[in-house]
Amino acid sequence: MSKLDSRIPAGPLKDKWKNHKDHMNLVAPNNRDKIDIIVVGTGLAGGSAAATLAEQGYNVKAFCYQDSPRRAHSIAAQGGINAAKNYQGDGDSTYRLFYDTIKGGDYRAREANVYRLAEVSANIIDQCVSQGVPFGRDYGGQLDNRSFGGVQVKRTFYAKGQTGQQLLLGAYSSMSRQIGKGRIKMYNRHEMLDLVIVDGKARGIIARNLVTGEIERHSAHAVVIASGGYGNVYFLSTNAMGSNVSAAWKIHKKGAYFANPCYVQIHPTCIPVHGTQQSKLTLMSESLRNSGRIWVPKKIEDSVAIREGKLRPENIKEEDRDYYLERRYPAFGNLVPRDVASRAAKERCDAGFGIENNDTQEGVYLDFSTEIMKKGKEAAIEKHIHNPTDQQIYDLGKSWVEEKYGNLFVMYEKITADDPYKTPMKIYPAVHYTMGGVWVDYNLQSTIPGCFVIGEANFSDHGANRLGASALMQGLADGYFVLPYTIADYLSADIRTGAIPTNSAAFDEAEKGIKDKVDFFINNKGTHSVDHFHKKLGHIMWNKVGMGRTPEGLKEAIKEIEEVRTDFWKNVKVPGEGEGMNTELEKAFRVADFLELGQLMAIDALNREESCGGHFRWDHATPDGEAERDDVNFKYVGAWEYQGNDINAEVLHKEELIYDNIEVKTRSYK
Repeated sequence: MSKLDSRIPAGPLKDKWKNHKDHMNLVAPNNRDKIDIIVVGTGLAGGSAAATLAEQGYNVKAFCYQDSPRRAHSIAAQGGINAAKNYQGDGDSTYRLFYDTIKGGDYRAREANVYRLAEVSANIIDQCVSQGVPFGRDYGGQLDNRSFGGVQVKRTFYAKGQTGQQLLLGAYSSMSRQIGKGRIKMYNRHEMLDLVIVDGKARGIIARNLVTGEIERHSAHAVVIASGGYGNVYFLSTNAMGSNVSAAWKIHKKGAYFANPCYVQIHPTCIPVHGTQQSKLTLMSESLRNSGRIWVPKKIEDSVAIREGKLRPENIKEEDRDYYLERRYPAFGNLVPRDVASRAAKERCDAGFGIENNDTQEGVYLDFSTEIMKKGKEAAIEKHIHNPTDQQIYDLGKSWVEEKYGNLFVMYEKITADDPYKTPMKIYPAVHYTMGGVWVDYNLQSTIPGCFVIGEANFSDHGANRLGASALMQGLADGYFVLPYTIADYLSADIRTGAIPTNSAAFDEAEKGIKDKVDFFINNKGTHSVDHFHKKLGHIMWNKVGMGRTPEGLKEAIKEIEEVRTDFWKNVKVPGEGEGMNTELEKAFRVADFLELGQLMAIDALNREESCGGHFRWDHATPDGEAERDDVNFKYVGAWEYQGNDINAEVLHKEELIYDNIEVKTRSYK
């Protein structure tokens, strides 16, 4: 018997959420100011949750390690947010969004959670419009939509290439209003370092003030973790450099199961790595695949000439270009899901057709010339320009592309010094999003009572692969429309509890553990920096737990990561003091957690003897290189239970996935 109880409501799929809300316990408005809630992380999920809970009348304590919630990594999301509005009249519906998400996740997500996500998606757009989010609009003033990978409709709402920023500002404005009313107490530049459990329930956290170095105790009746994903375990990723797994990993070590850690998304449209000293990768929005065509030269000698600087891509004739996604996946073309597009790019580069002059010669082109000329011709007809010149067509088409994606093109040119209107963008896959995370039930509660996990920090909605523009959708759905209901059901038993004291043995023990670790890092007489170990971990992860995995490579990775981890605790050097600001000390705590997580990711990937979504095993591939699932043995969520310092000893629990409303079949985009 599994220890996992997903608490999925009974009844027809389309009625589950409504019926569940109708029968949950409530906290009366006059009792909500007796309840304290801690929210860790103030990106889209945490920010929307904090604002909504405070507006309902709860006392909210919000924590972020940045100097402002406006700097959360959600700000980096470019392309858009999905919602089943069917404004384009092209066949979209709640069911279609549900189906696309389940299929896109390679049939490894919970039906009930995904349907709820699709169901509330339309409300998100209305909420954000009312906040003043400047979504793109068509000529008639209606909200406009884009297509994203893995779908055949237009359901992605966008604000040029700044969607995440605009949505975050909307959530932040709602937070700011509640901060002004005193309902949210904001703790900027604070990092959660441990969870405090009292009588089996999450009752607070230990946090470090990153400016003064002070270790602080904070209590609450419930704790919400909204700290994002763990992509920086690879060192190089599209995540902000401060993004980390520590809050999620700390609750894992206190009893929260960690689910599907091997499910990592590699995004196909990142600017390629340019050198060994690089510390951050830059993403180009997936929305660009609406208008750009991805290709490499058909002739390997042309790829060699490009890498050597002897040939320009714009000089390669159309018939000598291999639009490999259009060739392999004609039904979806350049808008196949991210995992499919990424593996296809790797296959071409592994075969020698890469175009980037870097250490690994990895890169493909994202070309806008076809779209520029197509839109230019349409604009010329619309403007009644008869017999336009090629230059007129180009100028009109460029203006259209500039209006849709201008800031992204400016960003690319500033980074690479190439004009993407004339020279195709260079792109290559990179670590972007993590579908794995803390296991939660239908109420978004972890296996620790009173500890809820939302947004990318949990595992719940995307299965083995996230479709583009669904991260913002999940974060805001959890924060605005799901958690405020489900957490009330839990908190209804606490209206007579009173304030949670921090002068208890549980807080004493947790604080001592953190102070001891600070003392260790500051006083350890090591010889290598934190980044030295992080880079070693990232190298192992990318090469052996990356886009393509083998049993041999995973076994080597488990052993090698353990060796790096042992070396870290012997030889890490953290300069400076424990008091005051010390960014190296911050990194030391985070990398210590990454080293443990990385080992569990490799273990999970070795255990899952199939290919699905972002988890691709070369020993489980079809003859034409596609993922080969094993639905008989692996149609489950793998949730790991911490057993102490030996990560190899973690215990696997399985939540079987049952599909009553969708036929499970081979995922095909051809």
